Amino acid sequence: MRQYQRNAAPPTVYRALDFLLSQGLIHRIERMSAFIGCAHRLECHHGHGCGHRAQFLICSGCGAVSEVEDSEISHAIESAAKKTGFVPHQSTVEIEGLCASCKPA
Repeated sequence: MRQYQRNAAPPTVYRALDFLLSQGLIHRIERMSAFIGCAHRLECHHGHGCGHRAQFLICSGCGAVSEVEDSEISHAIESAAKKTGFVPHQSTVEIEGLCASCKPA
């Protein structure tokens, strides 16, 4: 970061990440302690708070991350939560495995 902004300090970076998270422009990948741009947000024309539920496919071989949005997974989470009286506000599913390029033939 200092290559582009000499006086950039960790608090500056964390504030920027917090802002991007709050606007739904990025996701935090907990498993990797990393952030990734939100692919859905680029296609979303009805604004923030659209109920986007992300699932991430994380390759343990090369580290590639793919964002998917499978409504069946989202419905399964909501259904399971409803059975216990829980109301989810946000969910992120991280799935680790091997991408098509890394999986053995």
